[in-house]
Amino acid sequence: MNIRTHAHTKQQSGQEADAIAIPIAENDQFAYALSSNEAWAGYKNHQNPTFFPKLAAGQSPSILWLGCSDSRVPETTLLGLQPGDVFVHRNIANVISPTDINSSAVIEYAVAHLKVSHIVLCGHTCCGGAAAALGDSRVGGVLDTWLTPLKAIRRDHAEELAAIKDAGDRAIRLAELNVEKGVQNLLANYVVEEHIRTRNIKVHGVVYDIASGKIRDLRVGNASAMPGAGKEMAAPSKMEVLQGNHGVLIFKEGGSAMTVG
Repeated sequence: MNIRTHAHTKQQSGQEADAIAIPIAENDQFAYALSSNEAWAGYKNHQNPTFFPKLAAGQSPSILWLGCSDSRVPETTLLGLQPGDVFVHRNIANVISPTDINSSAVIEYAVAHLKVSHIVLCGHTCCGGAAAALGDSRVGGVLDTWLTPLKAIRRDHAEELAAIKDAGDRAIRLAELNVEKGVQNLLANYVVEEHIRTRNIKVHGVVYDIASGKIRDLRVGNASAMPGAGKEMAAPSKMEVLQGNHGVLIFKEGGSAMTVG
């Protein structure tokens, strides 16, 4: 494994601070990820020295995000938010079923204890789980069992789905139907139901378009009548991570930037 050492340079009031050497891995992705974390933590601490101490003191997220495990759909990044803003549960094909104790525990904790104001169930385009559920062959292992709810949705909407000739569009439609079913299950959850009644929390069903980076509100759930529902939304990014030349990382937030390189 080749490791290159770059200087982590901090600028403040027009003066250059001491450089911190950070190893950048050329071949080992995990080592590179650790290096990137070191750079990111240093950048955040430089921008706001109280950021991490405040996070350590506790969390009060306003959003519960229920999404897919797909590596291309990282909720905090695509929403342009920060650590501490979103409580998260992700699984294959963002399945929300009343029989799944894992997601049920997350929902109960987020709603009853963290007092989130919004529940967002997010499907996405290019979903491998949706594509697999549309196929007739077995995936193998526990995945076939896990995808049973999607296959049930496929059966319930067989005529509609069969009328869609393009396989990609058919998978997107199944992903939408899966979100709609998940939202129905959320609204029937006794904890969610109670907090809709007592705190007016909002349940949203959305689909993330991987090709554009935008979120589309499906106008399902109890928040479907809210202003702006049904429109595509591209959240303003609070921080950009740019890949410069020779493995240099550039962190940019607002009008300021810091280079690792």
